[in-house]
Amino acid sequence: MPGRTLRHGLFLLAIMAVLSFYVPQFQHQSAQAASDADYSRMRLLTEVMEQVQKKYVEKKTPDELLTEAVKGMVSSLDPHSAYMTPEEYKELQVETKGTFSGVGIVITSKDGILTVVSPIEGTPAFKAGVEAGDRIMKIDGKLTKGMTLMDAVKNIRGPKGSKVVLTVLREGANNLKDIEIVRDMIPIKSVRYYLLEDGYGLIRLANFQENTTDELVKGLNELQSQKVPLKGLIIDLRTNPGGLLTEAVNVADQFLDSGLIVSTRGRAPGQEMVFRATPRMTANNYPIIVLINQGSASASEILAGALQDHHRAMILGTQSFGKGSVQTILPLEDKGALKLTTARYYTPSGRAIQAKGITPDLVVPFKPPAPEPKVDKKSQALREKDLQGAMAPEEEKAPAKGEKAEPAKADESGPAKTKGESEKDKLYYPQDRLEKDNQMVRALDLLKAWQIFSAREGIKQGKDAGAVKKQ
Repeated sequence: MPGRTLRHGLFLLAIMAVLSFYVPQFQHQSAQAASDADYSRMRLLTEVMEQVQKKYVEKKTPDELLTEAVKGMVSSLDPHSAYMTPEEYKELQVETKGTFSGVGIVITSKDGILTVVSPIEGTPAFKAGVEAGDRIMKIDGKLTKGMTLMDAVKNIRGPKGSKVVLTVLREGANNLKDIEIVRDMIPIKSVRYYLLEDGYGLIRLANFQENTTDELVKGLNELQSQKVPLKGLIIDLRTNPGGLLTEAVNVADQFLDSGLIVSTRGRAPGQEMVFRATPRMTANNYPIIVLINQGSASASEILAGALQDHHRAMILGTQSFGKGSVQTILPLEDKGALKLTTARYYTPSGRAIQAKGITPDLVVPFKPPAPEPKVDKKSQALREKDLQGAMAPEEEKAPAKGEKAEPAKADESGPAKTKGESEKDKLYYPQDRLEKDNQMVRALDLLKAWQIFSAREGIKQGKDAGAVKKQ
């Protein structure tokens, strides 16, 4: 009996040994088949490289060919995924910190055509007249068809003071237009803040970079510390191409004290993220209007969508760009990086932003101001100095030697301004710029009407309360 038990035990051990040998073999064969298929495709790449190196009209190194092969593979995924060389990765890191040398535009690939998302406010491209939606057909005479975004950026950027010519096709135009731009250092000031008039503020967000939230909090505190309490605020996100997701979330958090701000969903585990507001709100409880247009993209759409879904702000303007995808930067061994689309954004109500954008609550297209009429010098009013033989204006005499110069007379129109008053003057938004911006004028009028109706509603509620007490 003991001998039989021993034989049975040895038999079972033998079977287990055989199974432990064959099962991994089956698994290995399955994996090997997949590996062989991959290897076959890699052999194709190697074969093509060999042929190019041997027979292409110009000499190409293996490193050049591999870099371009990787770039082509990644750029074929979507317009925002890209392989960055070590030099390009360094440039990206510089951008998020605030300055770089170039023309000041944000570009993307739309239907295979290099397209301007938005010019950055105050930059050479902005001043030269580049507009959101312009399709860049040539860069310095070189066709952009088939050009990757990273290569386009490399061609557009250059040393300060050098020139670049962008040949663009504008919507509604029949002919191409050459725009010559002188490159400069692009200091991106993320936040600007103004008083449109006493009690009504403006926050202009140009993009979202590392210090955006800090600058926003500073601006809000300044506007909210004026003698006249803030009755309403306009947040201008027009031509804001986006930037850092974390900064968009933190900015939204300054206006919301609870609830979802944005969520992301991806295919890989760990790509699903949820960002919620905290009670650390900086903004007071006043009405807000957010301005957007076709140049408002990515992080600016996250902010607009969050404030809209929470009914914290009215959105005014035109449909936003519709970039609702998350790009993750993955550093690589060669010191370069892979910028890979890994997820999509969703607003608090679950709306997908990708390829849809944010729809304004009130659609108000921007109307460019009419060109100022040319002044006909002949039709100008006649003045004393125009009369024949008129005496020349008396020149101010310099004080004789030993005489003291008289102090300049104070402006009789009013008392001299104190330092505090002068500083406040700097806060006021230029009136001539306001008058030429129909969207901002409309937003300001709405904020004023908001106050009027709120006051009347308060009076009505007071009367109703009194009537209840009398009964």
